Amino acid sequence: METTSFPENVLALNKIARVKRSRIWGGAFLCWLFLMFATPKIPLSPHHHLFADMRNFFGVPNTLNVITIFPFLIVGVMGFVICLQGSFFNISFRGEVWGWALFYAGIAAVAFGSAYYHLKPDDDRVMWDTLPTMIAFSSLFSCFLVERVGMRIGLSCLIALVSVAFLSMNYARTFNDFRLCMTFQLIPCIVIPGLTLLFTPKYTHSRYWLYAAGVHLVAKFEAVADRKIYRANHYIISGHSLEHLCSVMVPILLTVMLLYRNTRFQSLLAYSTEKSGWVILFLHVSGADNRLGDHKDRP
Repeated sequence: METTSFPENVLALNKIARVKRSRIWGGAFLCWLFLMFATPKIPLSPHHHLFADMRNFFGVPNTLNVITIFPFLIVGVMGFVICLQGSFFNISFRGEVWGWALFYAGIAAVAFGSAYYHLKPDDDRVMWDTLPTMIAFSSLFSCFLVERVGMRIGLSCLIALVSVAFLSMNYARTFNDFRLCMTFQLIPCIVIPGLTLLFTPKYTHSRYWLYAAGVHLVAKFEAVADRKIYRANHYIISGHSLEHLCSVMVPILLTVMLLYRNTRFQSLLAYSTEKSGWVILFLHVSGADNRLGDHKDRP
């Protein structure tokens, strides 16, 4: 019976992992091509900028749509500072630090860009509302890949996705087609949950990725039902404003995850240490440790 050495087993496992990753990226690229060729062109129209609630309070146009975006600034700035400070978030690699820092910087930029757009919604300002979100989603996906797949792939994906974000925005402005920009909306609600089932987590509290994906999906439904929600609550707050408040829960949930998570190996080691401590305590109380010592002293 032939036996394989340990290095050969490692090489075989690495080869299987590379094949699996290649199939995943190939499938993702084919899905992107299908979306581009099977879906019609999505141009901007004046109707896109007509929100249900366009009331003016205290001289601020679209007041609630503007005010509800500022929680992004608070969460983004605090997360960026804490991320660079380095002692609160459980981050193992330097690549993760830069990915999460860019994510929180993008979240803070969403507040400025979206507020600027909602003060006077038009085709020229919409890019300032869309581009920061695309950068935040790109860095978020990169952090996920660093955690689940590897640092090299995650960082290379960060550079590629940020470049694609700028190219997509130029494509949208040149050809009046927002399909490429809208594909970035699929990252938190479809791509990340799908890959969560394929790759094992390196940290605990990984369920927060799914919580954030669910909240993001709810926010998109609120945006689609903007006018219906506005009429249902007797014109108090629109679905678009609720989308802002719901979307800010995504970085909040991920911040909670970063604060409380641990590497799975450390968690297992802590559990084993605690379990061993209880066994030693039991032996000491029962006197079994003394009996074992006497037994060892016997010739």
